[in-house]
Amino acid sequence: MNPPLITGGQTAEVRELPPPRRDRVKAHKWLTERCLEEHLDREREGFELYISKIAEEKMRNHALQHLNERKEVMGLLLGGFYQHEGREYALVRDVATTDLDATDVSVRFDPDAFEKLFASLEEIGFKYVIVGWYHSHPSYHCFMSSTDVQTQRGMFNLRCHSAIVIDPVNKEIEAFFLDEGKVRSRPFGIYWDEYQNPYYGTSVRMRQTAVPPKAPDVPQ
Repeated sequence: MNPPLITGGQTAEVRELPPPRRDRVKAHKWLTERCLEEHLDREREGFELYISKIAEEKMRNHALQHLNERKEVMGLLLGGFYQHEGREYALVRDVATTDLDATDVSVRFDPDAFEKLFASLEEIGFKYVIVGWYHSHPSYHCFMSSTDVQTQRGMFNLRCHSAIVIDPVNKEIEAFFLDEGKVRSRPFGIYWDEYQNPYYGTSVRMRQTAVPPKAPDVPQ
């Protein structure tokens, strides 16, 4: 069983691919006012990070599942690094996690559950690299603690790597990255594929055309 591929401490493979279309990209509903302003500033020129609607839902639901316990959660961001017209970006298509050893202020993968994690990664239906990680801060807002920064520097030390922090209590989310060793906030967009439902929408249904009632027969 092969361990997951984390691109760190080396040049990441960057493939040519246009980013998701602007009409299929939205701001996350949990962005703070500051993060939303950053999102709007970057919206026209494009983002360095795009997260699929599927991956976003999995991360958010994972954090919400342990809301009452106030336990942190974590997982890996699966996707790839791409470029288009001279701009580079990361695309998160899915996430992966396993059993955790967690409290309200710390989290790590259960050492006995790595084989389970590797097995789930082998079932991913596309070629991927691990482009970052996510974890939650239940009720503590979104920031990178000293332990988080140490993890980022040790495993996700390229500028293109991202760390997603979710606070399911205050309903906040933010992405971070390392820029010459310093932690920076990273604006990102949520995207959906052509045949997925819009991020904020409900189920897409065929529009029904009302049939006008038949006029009553008029006696001649």
